[in-house]
Amino acid sequence: MVLERISSPADVKELNSAQLKLLCQELRTFLVESVARTGGHLASNLGAVELSVAIHRIYDTSRDRLVFDVGHQCYVHKALTGRRDRFGTLRQLGGLAGFPRPDESAHDAFVAGHASNSVSVALGMARARTQLGADYSVVALIGDGALTGGLAYEGLNDAGESGEPMVVILNDNGMSIDPNVGGVASHLSRLRVRPGYYRFKQGYHAVMKSLPGGRKLYHFNHQVKSSIKRAIYPCSMFEDMGFTYMGPVDGHNVEQLCATLAWAKEMACPVLLHVRTVKGRGYAPAERQPERSHGVPPFDPKVGLVSKQTVDFSYIFGHELVELAGKDQRVCAVTAAMAEGTGLQEFAAAWPKRFFDVGIAEGHAVAMAAGMARQGMVPVFAVYSSFLQRGFDMLVHDVALQGLHVVLAVDRAGLVGSDGPTHHGCQDVGYLTQIPGMSVLCPACFSELRAMLRAALEMEGPVAVRYPRGGEERQYPDWNGESASVLRQGTDATLVSYGTMTGELLAAADALAEKGVHAEVVKLHRIAPLDAGLVLESVGRTGRLLVLEDCYEVGSVGQQLAAALALSGVPVKSIILKNLKGSFAPQGTVPQLRRLLGIDAEAVVQAIFNR
Repeated sequence: MVLERISSPADVKELNSAQLKLLCQELRTFLVESVARTGGHLASNLGAVELSVAIHRIYDTSRDRLVFDVGHQCYVHKALTGRRDRFGTLRQLGGLAGFPRPDESAHDAFVAGHASNSVSVALGMARARTQLGADYSVVALIGDGALTGGLAYEGLNDAGESGEPMVVILNDNGMSIDPNVGGVASHLSRLRVRPGYYRFKQGYHAVMKSLPGGRKLYHFNHQVKSSIKRAIYPCSMFEDMGFTYMGPVDGHNVEQLCATLAWAKEMACPVLLHVRTVKGRGYAPAERQPERSHGVPPFDPKVGLVSKQTVDFSYIFGHELVELAGKDQRVCAVTAAMAEGTGLQEFAAAWPKRFFDVGIAEGHAVAMAAGMARQGMVPVFAVYSSFLQRGFDMLVHDVALQGLHVVLAVDRAGLVGSDGPTHHGCQDVGYLTQIPGMSVLCPACFSELRAMLRAALEMEGPVAVRYPRGGEERQYPDWNGESASVLRQGTDATLVSYGTMTGELLAAADALAEKGVHAEVVKLHRIAPLDAGLVLESVGRTGRLLVLEDCYEVGSVGQQLAAALALSGVPVKSIILKNLKGSFAPQGTVPQLRRLLGIDAEAVVQAIFNR
């Protein structure tokens, strides 16, 4: 086998044409077998096999800078850079990360877990190279899905104008997670019909390069041709930005990719190489349903991917929103290329005219929702917590400043597990609760999510309903609109939390009771605007406060409650804030991470006894 002989990219450079093709076949088998054991991103990596091999054939990523965008297509890159034997630990606690991590390997140039930033980052690296007089190549690998994000165009606009030698590889598979939408997708579709023109250019360049004085003649002819073409023929938008456009190229022809990348590397200017690939290539179940093969749990590779309807918070949200939209024609749903991930596929089928997928463009989604709300609609933007960060300015300026009724369904709030630090939803408590006029509701079970979503649609101003990944851990009494409630009476300490973290407090209270400590458990249903009254009353009786959260300490609810206690003058013997402090959480299962970070029931019990 060829793959077994590959311990570094240097080994890839030694292979002949036949061995390269065999390597690609073996890599696909390796990907399917590995991801089947651990779960992970499958279709995106299967589609990028030849491209990844070609990149390592032409570039030295230990020195040259390869910037991924989004980064979930980096598995082949990792396998070729000395990490193949660690794939059994992929996305597990202490194991191989599912995204590029510079602290994991010198071959990983930059952390990449969100979309649309690669060109900007790569341009920064190219400019640093020029300023410092260094010698290395810079490559940005961006998917067409990431091109639906506005930041990509800010980077392209500047990079094309800069003149900095760099290569932007556009991996065009017609998909982000769900099928791509919008004008960019249409433009790329038109470009795909022109590969013959590119092949002529490649052959012409090769001939001229071999002739005496041919290189100078080629550049002169190229300038003349470009001037004429610009005068009579509309260019691609990339050429208008200042890039030399190459493509489309067959992304599964490894020899052609190698030749094209070598040519692009030679050009001392910004180059955009348009590569056409098939997501899920080489594994029939993934090719048939690439959107369902994006992030997958462990599976039997012989059977394929089995679609199961998981009843989780995302599903309950989507199903309830369909019902509510049937009662109010003003209700509409907005997603940023994550219809399936946020549970909106049922809504899209039931109310297609009121369903809007804007692509990977969260800032645009928030601003558009503000416009809809201003004109009388009730937009519900379903978005992962970590992705909503990109819309913060619009939340403040476009929504909150005018008190507009935009509902945010904040999915994947808190720790999310194996996707790790780029995807944990641990920031939103800090930034949502600081926005004037924002209401933040925190359901802990399915029935609360239904009730709070109904309430959110009837409230005024911006409202966020935040809920975790996965299913309910336990059920709670029906929510009747109160801001907080006492779930368990006690006299020795007050334990406070919200959402599914409340379950850890109830387990801790049980353990404390066995040791003779009677803790009062207060569940916050709403964390903004924060009503501290019930907590202050409880602490006035118990004298001790512990607040448990899976967010960062600065801006946490715990800090806000501590401040309220200080301002109220309520005497308190101790205040314990159990949260992530100031550290990014690693990857791992949620129970593993809660234990590691000291925010589980056992840690609560120990904290109470240590005080």
